[in-house]
Amino acid sequence: MTLQQQIRANRFRSTIVILGFVLLLVLLAGLIGLVLDLSLALVALGIAAIYGVVGVVNSRRLVAGITQAQPVPPDELRALRRLVENVSIGAGLPVTPELRVVDDVAPNAFAAGLRPKSSYLGVTTGLLHTMPKRELEAVLAHEVSHIRNRDTYLMTMATVFAGVIALIGDIGFRSIAYGGRRRGGGGALVALLAIVGLVLAPYAALLLRMSLSRRREFLADAGAAEILSDPEAMALALRRLELDPTTVRYSNASTAHLWVESPTERVDSLKTGVIEFSSLFNTHPPMRARIAALEEAGGFRLPERLAPDAPFAVELGLA
Repeated sequence: MTLQQQIRANRFRSTIVILGFVLLLVLLAGLIGLVLDLSLALVALGIAAIYGVVGVVNSRRLVAGITQAQPVPPDELRALRRLVENVSIGAGLPVTPELRVVDDVAPNAFAAGLRPKSSYLGVTTGLLHTMPKRELEAVLAHEVSHIRNRDTYLMTMATVFAGVIALIGDIGFRSIAYGGRRRGGGGALVALLAIVGLVLAPYAALLLRMSLSRRREFLADAGAAEILSDPEAMALALRRLELDPTTVRYSNASTAHLWVESPTERVDSLKTGVIEFSSLFNTHPPMRARIAALEEAGGFRLPERLAPDAPFAVELGLA
C-alpha cells in the first residue's frame, strides 16, 4: 500500500472516529434528558456548542499561549526559515507555514492551525541546539506532513470534541449529584447507569482522540521520509529525541498530541528495554516502534552511536 493510499484509508478511519464523538455527545445528552430533564439536556448541548465554537475559533492563539510559542521577527533565523520553506515546497503546500520558537532546552517541535494557509510550526531552542541540519530538516518535514495531511485540523476538532464531552459529562454528573429533578422512568437503577456513563464518557473521548494521533505519527514519519527521500534522517532524529532526557516545561495534556514527541508521556524504554503497558495509553507510539517502521521501510539499520555532528544552532550563530 502506497503512502497516499494509507493517508486516504486513515482519513476514512478518522471519519468513523469523528462519528464516534458525535454519537457519544448524543448519548450523553440522552442520558441527561432521561434521568433529569429534556430542557437541561438542550441547555447542556447549547453551552457545549458555544464552548466548541469558541475553542475552534481561538485554537491557534490558545495553542500558542499554552506552548509559549513566540513569533520570529522577519530578519532573524533566516537559515531556519529557508529550511521550512524548502520542506514546504517539497510537500506541495500552497504557502510556507509561519515559524515560531519556544524558549525551552528540550528538543521538540509541533504544528498547529486549522488550514495550511493559517498553520504554523513551533520549534524549541533545544531542538536547534541538539539537531544537526539533516535531522532538523526531517523533524520540520514531519510537522509539515501533519499540515499537508490535515492532521492539525482533525486533532484540533478532536480536542474540542473531547472538551465538549467532558463539559457535558460534568454538567450532567453535578446535576444528578446535587439533586437535579428526575423525570422518573427507571428510578435509581437508571440514575446509577447514567452516572457511570457520565463519568466514563470523558475517558472514552480520550481513547477516541488517542486512536487518531498514534496512527498519524507513523504516517507523518513516512511523509517526512517521502518529502526528503531520506527515511534515515527521520529515524536518526527520533533516536536523538529518544536519547534526550529533557521534557518541555510548558507541557499540557491538551496539546501533547501536537508535538513530534509527547512532552507528557515519556516511557523509560532505555532502561527497561521493553515497551511498557502504560505506553498503550499514550498519545504517541513508542519511539522504538516508529524507528523500526522507518528502518523496515528504508531497508537500513541505525548505527549503535549517533554521529557527533554540529547542531544547526551553529549555522544560525546561536551556539
